Amino acid sequence: MEKKKLLEVEGLHVSFQTHGGTVQAVRGVSFSLHEGETLAVVGESGCGKSVTARSIMRLIPEHIGRITEGHIRFQGKDLTALTEKQMRELRGSQISMIFQDSMTALNPTITIGEQIMEGIIRHQKLSRQEAKVQAIETLKLVGIANPESRLRQYLHQFSGGMRQRIMIAIAFVCRPKILIADEPTTALDVTIQAQILDLFKRLQEQTGVSIIMITHDLGVVAKIANRVNVMYAGQVVESGAVRDIFYQPQHPYTRGLLGSMPRLDLERDIPLKSIPGTPPDLFAPPQGCAFAARCEYALEVCGRYQPETTAVHDRHQVACWLQDPRAKNIRPQMDEAIG
Repeated sequence: MEKKKLLEVEGLHVSFQTHGGTVQAVRGVSFSLHEGETLAVVGESGCGKSVTARSIMRLIPEHIGRITEGHIRFQGKDLTALTEKQMRELRGSQISMIFQDSMTALNPTITIGEQIMEGIIRHQKLSRQEAKVQAIETLKLVGIANPESRLRQYLHQFSGGMRQRIMIAIAFVCRPKILIADEPTTALDVTIQAQILDLFKRLQEQTGVSIIMITHDLGVVAKIANRVNVMYAGQVVESGAVRDIFYQPQHPYTRGLLGSMPRLDLERDIPLKSIPGTPPDLFAPPQGCAFAARCEYALEVCGRYQPETTAVHDRHQVACWLQDPRAKNIRPQMDEAIG
């Protein structure tokens, strides 16, 4: 039985006004998030991952950016229609976000305890003593020893891995239904990364929280995700279960990302593959497929028309002209090249 949908994003467009013109950062993104699952959003820097996440939280600065089209529905409620006051009640209590850099997201002049208790007092209307008890329990939950004494300490007294745990504690302290993690392991060494990912899995097992994991690291995706959205130039070009994306990738960009990963089953002297070229200019996005200029299998139609999203099979979709029956002679060549 399929789990209930918590979040539905439909046809989301987000633009930013700059001195150089309008940047179309997100262009028609659609996806859903179910109860108790982890959805990974992957792609190169600048593809729209973080902008999509901040749009869900309605954290796009209104003086430079705005949602121009689309809907974001949380439990049937359209977040794009809510006032800022209504969104403030929702942020932290129902949907929380873990930001990329703990050094800039946390306040170095306030104790960790004050920062954790702030959300509890605001959303749950508890006394300071009750909020302190809940903060201590949350620090224990995220694996920080001696939580009572740690509440009185400041940011500089913690290591990078512990700061990330504190970020998770702040986001999770009100037990939200959705946790959005924006590159939560990027600045950490491999050992600490593994600990943080295990923490996410444990929190999900214990509470059933749904997670949107934004990352460019496919190793993180393989370890934690149930489903994957591959983004390129502000669009979702392929989506599916983890096994679909890793073992049956359909879009040339997805295959390029996988080809750039080190693999233990290949000879050590085989060089890693790279994707030639650079992403398109989103001041003036291409008329056709955004990846066409970098794709070695591009057809004439790719540069002229946007490909429609095609269902490969149940819950595996791809936007690529190579899925068209008329491209059947090219697909075997691509399959042979990817190995």
